[in-house]
Amino acid sequence: MIALIGLGNPGTKYKNNRHNVGYLFIDQFLIDRENAINEKKFNGELSSFLFKKKKIFTFKSRDYMNECGTSIASFLNFFKIKPNSTYIVHDDLDIALGKVKIKLGGSSAGHNGLKSIDAKIGKNYNRIRIGINHPGSRDLVNKHVLSNFKKSELEVINKLNIKMTDNISTLLSGDKSKFINNLK
Repeated sequence: MIALIGLGNPGTKYKNNRHNVGYLFIDQFLIDRENAINEKKFNGELSSFLFKKKKIFTFKSRDYMNECGTSIASFLNFFKIKPNSTYIVHDDLDIALGKVKIKLGGSSAGHNGLKSIDAKIGKNYNRIRIGINHPGSRDLVNKHVLSNFKKSELEVINKLNIKMTDNISTLLSGDKSKFINNLK
């Protein structure tokens, strides 16, 4: 079993915020999943389906970013999904807009959603880091991540999410390098 978890804040107010790139990816990924079973469980939006003979779960916590670890841990523990079979999709200030990096484990780098997850399940999960650019000053970070993408930026993210969706089987087969190269 594999879990794809998108980070974000719930509610229409935050829908197109930079902090919500994880939610935006999950929404795109689910568009053509007609066989998905969708449920509201673990204080989140849970979908499950078979994909290339693997059971895939997607999850969007309905907790705010700073507290998402509790609902994510409940979901993962219930289905006994191991952290190394878990992919957390989130924003990253230190990566250029629309670029993607993947790593297993590591620090939260100040990301409050990752801090919350680390506290509940540890750090040994896969991180799909989507670049949202840095605002240039630490004082502007909170405002930046909670502001909406500009129209041109959202187009970049939407195209990226389509490419990621089209190449997800490469990632889930374990070839992270090929997945990243296919996004260029």
